[in-house]
Parts: sequence; structure tokens; C-alpha cells
Amino acid sequence: MKQAFYLSFLLLITQLSFSSINLNSHESIKPEKKHEKISALIERFIERSHYNHTKIDDELSSKIFSKYIEDLDENRSYFTVTEIQNFEKYRYKIDDMFGSQSLDPVYEIFNKYRINASNRMEFALDLLKTEPDFTLTEIFEFDRSEKGWLTSAEDLDEIWRKRVKNDALSLLLNEKDWDEAKEILEKRYQRFLKQLNQINSDDIFETFMNSAVHSLDPHSSYFSPRNSEEYQIQMSLSYFGIGASLSIEDDYVSIINIIPGGPAAIDGQLKPKDRITAIAQGIDGELTDVIGWRLDDVVQLIRGPENTVVRLQILPEGMAPGEPEKIIDLTRDQIKLEESAAKSEIIQTERNEEKYKIGVIDIPSFYRDYRALKSGDEEFTSTSSDVKRLLNNLNNENIDALIIDLRNNGGGHLTEATALTGLFIDNGPVVQLRNANGRISRLDDPDPVPRSSYNGPMIVLVNRYSASASEIFAAAIQDYGRGIVIGQQTYGKGTVQNLYALDQYVRRNDDELGQLTLTIGKYYRVTGESTQNRGVIPDIKLPSYIDKSKTGESSRDSSLPWDTIKPSRFKKGKSLDSIIKFLLSQHERRMESDPDLILLKEDIEESLKYRKKTSVSLNLKERIEEREENKKRKEQLENEKNDSDEDQDNEDRDINLYEAADIATDYKVLVASEEEKNQIAKQIN
Repeated sequence: MKQAFYLSFLLLITQLSFSSINLNSHESIKPEKKHEKISALIERFIERSHYNHTKIDDELSSKIFSKYIEDLDENRSYFTVTEIQNFEKYRYKIDDMFGSQSLDPVYEIFNKYRINASNRMEFALDLLKTEPDFTLTEIFEFDRSEKGWLTSAEDLDEIWRKRVKNDALSLLLNEKDWDEAKEILEKRYQRFLKQLNQINSDDIFETFMNSAVHSLDPHSSYFSPRNSEEYQIQMSLSYFGIGASLSIEDDYVSIINIIPGGPAAIDGQLKPKDRITAIAQGIDGELTDVIGWRLDDVVQLIRGPENTVVRLQILPEGMAPGEPEKIIDLTRDQIKLEESAAKSEIIQTERNEEKYKIGVIDIPSFYRDYRALKSGDEEFTSTSSDVKRLLNNLNNENIDALIIDLRNNGGGHLTEATALTGLFIDNGPVVQLRNANGRISRLDDPDPVPRSSYNGPMIVLVNRYSASASEIFAAAIQDYGRGIVIGQQTYGKGTVQNLYALDQYVRRNDDELGQLTLTIGKYYRVTGESTQNRGVIPDIKLPSYIDKSKTGESSRDSSLPWDTIKPSRFKKGKSLDSIIKFLLSQHERRMESDPDLILLKEDIEESLKYRKKTSVSLNLKERIEEREENKKRKEQLENEKNDSDEDQDNEDRDINLYEAADIATDYKVLVASEEEKNQIAKQIN
């Protein structure tokens, strides 16, 4: 059996992607015969191939039940406590449904959700007949995920009354009048009703099966036949879009990650966890509200002819309530390998009136041109070959220290992570891999000759979005004592997935069965510690807007735990502990005195404070005042930043990158001082 290993950081979050058929929202949908066949097949894969060899029993049944309910109604907005109690009779029966018993209970739960959601939308539309009173002092709790289930339909009515009022108020804050807001919301709620009428049996089965496999770990997924085809299109990059992975969260289209080399990555404004609220075609096109839309419909709006403009209206992550939404213009294009390739620059720094050159190599992903490789092209493009060339150029410039920037690098080809590590160590193991059967394999520096392409002071810069192959490289550099890792704790994606085309495992099959992705292995550092869940802990932490409690493997349900295996034999370099201690003291001094770092820290604290909010005022005057207060705060921060940047060449400089350059400079000065002392000692002796 040929195995396709997906070693990149790929968040395979499937969504309800409904096909276009007409159904009455109150007409019950039934499972099809093929779904029993698929569930039986998936059961065998889970028990035989998943990393944990998980047995589908009552314990897992309970987890799947909870996950399924959560996926349908995470915000406790559709089901009452009585309905949930009625569903409880199925909690320990789901394991029996895998291939041997009917899936009717799964569909019963979903059909009830469908009826309730339809009733909620009808109720919301009815509320729009009367303009709300925005002068009342009321609070809307928009995040109820940690709350209990409500006891009655009347309680849900109150929640939805406030939700509709908040939807309208948000539009008023974006310069709409009541009639305009009413029209937008009517279209939004009617579209959601239409979507409920378009759900088919495959959609329900895919939703349930993803609840099941996500109960094993967050990276195992099931794709229906329709979404399998969509996934293949995305992987082939044979369409023109913006280069971003999307998901649906609470009726919003959210950005999962930005694909290196795509229009969004090149533009730089769109960020993970931003939410798309409206889309327009061309510079002058009218914005279409997309809140509550199906994911595939949103994707169709975003895609289009090459070199055409699509405008996105977004709610940036952590945006304060009532702030104006942001408009981003992006030109559709394919992912360009050259745009995702490693690039270098030199940052000039100064210490004691002496100038230093700090080389920076930015690596957006770990890439390898397999087409060129298969055709026999010895000059094929890859991360390691490009970085080696850039290192030669930087060495010719006589750089004093080097920064490898892996921020937002979600991974890529494992072979490139090992080859890149080999550029900085003489030789030795880079990473260990344990499969589902407990067999441990090791990947070494592919260059058999003991040599490195750069021997000077080295910094690896990471953040919470540095994942998978990025973590393998950063961990190896840290474990060998070859360099110092700074930034934020990395993502913690230390697992390997395999993709199974289910059609290939059934004889004489007339039905398309879809695809299954299962976690089949884990990565381990040469020290024996896993990168899973914990990631790589930086030697020196830098401030970041990314909330690690809500981002990263440790924030995801059912993520596999951190653990250890036997360490590899490797030759570690000289301890960097004393150097790190000195660099940390210098960094902390700048954090207390450098105006840019002080302002950055203050802005991050304010941003995180807003993100922790779970409720907003429904009083228009209060929301306007809050918006103006936040606007003044941002303007004040910007003015203070501009004042501190008067002596800088670039006002929009990357503060953390320049702090990394300062740390690298301190590193170089310290090493040079030690070398000078050693040289004097030798001369004396």
C-alpha cells in the first residue's frame, strides 16, 4: 500500500458544505446504505492504523456524542436542556452504529437541530419587523460555549432577541441606517434558511464522522466525496484565489492560515483568525454580506479569473466592539513558488559606535520542487538549496550574526527540514519518528560530509504559528546548542498524517466513499522529547499579539499528549546557558527602556484584554463611546510610535525582528569579547 505522508502543518478542519438540493427543513433526512459501509471501513482504519489504535467502545462513544452535540450547537443557541437530556440515551450507543447498526439516531439529532435552527431564523426574521430600542441598557453574551443549556424556548427567544439586536447594532456602527441594516439581516437570515433546506444525507454523515475522528485527535478528518474533490483542487493549486485556508465559526468565515506565496501572504494584511463579513468583485463592486453563508459559496465568490481584484471586508482578530471593519483589496493569482521562497536581507545595528551586519533569512515554508526533481533537474528549487545560496551571499558580505526567521512558517517537506539543519551542524540525527506500531526511525543530516555553511552566532526566530517542520528545525538547532531560539512558544504540531482514498479499499463499489485522514505517527527531538502539544519553548520570549491559550495544539480538543522516547546519540555543542542569561538581561533592559517595545507591549495587553470579552453592550451610545475611546487609544499609541521613530529610517519596521537583530548583535559582541580574552590568554601563555 502506497502511503501519502502529509508532513506539513495542514489544519484539516472540515465544515458543513451543503450541496444544492431542495428539501423542506422539517422533512427528515435519512442515512443511505453506503454510509454504513463507510462507517465500517473507517472503524477498521481507526482500530488498525490510528496512532493510538483506538478501540471504538463506550468510552469513545461518549466522547463522540459530546463532540457531535458541540459541533452542532457550540454556543448553546438551538437546543434546550430537555432536548439534550433526551439525546443522552444515545451517548453509549454510537460505537454500535459503526457498520453494524443503523445511523438513525445520528440523523435524528441533526434533524432536530435543523428544525430548531429553522425556527430560530423564522423568529429572527419576525423580530426585524420592529426596530429595536438601542437606548436601553442591555448586555449581549455572544460567547456561551462555557454556559449551560437553557431550559425553555422562551429563554432561547431572549438570547436570539439580543443576538438580532446586536447584529443590527453592528451594522449601525458601520454607517448603516435601520432600513439598510434590516435589509442586510433579512437577506442573511433567509440565506441561512435556504442552506438548511439544502442539507443532504452526505452532509450529515460528514459532520458526524468528523465529530468521530476529531474525538481521536484534531488532525484526523473525513471528507465526503464532494469535499474530497474540492480538497484535491485546493492541493493542486489549479485555481485562482487569495491563498488562504478558510473555515466556518459561529456563522463567520474565518481565516485558518495564510498560504506562503499567495496573494494574501504577499499583501500581508490578512491574518489567521480574521473573519470575512462581506465580499465585492473589483475595486468598485458592491459589498455582499456573507455572514451565515455556506463555506463553498464564499469560496466561489473569492475565486475568479487571474489578475482580477476581490475586495474583502473583515473583522480583524481581537478588534474592539464597534470598530469600523477593514477593507482589503487582493488580486487573484496562483500560489507562486518564487514568492514563497526564502529571502535574505541585512539589518545594520550599532554598539559602542561600532557597526554590525546582521543577516536575516526569511523562510515562509519548507518547499521542494518535486516535478523538477523527477525530471532529473539537479538545480531543482528547494528550501535547503536556496538557503545555502543565500548563506554564501551573506558570508561574502561578512555578516556578524544570522537570524533564521520562521515566524508563520506552518511547515512543509520533512526532508527539507533535515537538509536545512544539515547546513548548520557537521552531521548527526535531526528528528525521530515513532509510528503506530511503536517502531522508531531516525532522520539524519543528509550530507555525509561533516561541514556547515555558516559557523557564526545564530538566532532562530519563531512564533505560535511556526509549526511542524519549522519546529523540527528549531528544536534541532536548540538541542545541538548551535543557536538560540527566540520569540513565542511554537504551535506544537508534532504528528504525522496519512491520507486514505476509501474507494480503493472496497471491491465492486459503485458509490464514491470519500477520503480519510488519520494520524499515524509522532515526531521526537534528538533528546527524545516530543514536539507534539508542547512545541519548542524559546530561550528568550518576545511579545506577541497571538494568544497561545487560544492558538496552537494545546488549545485544541483531543490533541495527543507530549511524551518522550529514548534520546538519539548526538554530539551537542558547548552550553549556551551563560550566553542566554546575558542576552536575556540585555533584552529585559530594552523591554523597559526602548519606546517601540514599551508601546508594543502596551498595545498587546490592550488587544488581549478585548479578546477576553464574552459580552458587549447593546446600547448604541455606549458602543459608540467605546469605539471612540479605543480609536483615541490607538491614535495615541501611533503618535507615540511616530515620535519614537523620528530617528528611524523605516517607520513601519518589524519591531520583533529588529529586537532579534539587537539580540544577535549582543550575541556577536559577547562572543567577540570571549574570543579576544582567549587570544590574549594564549599570547600570555
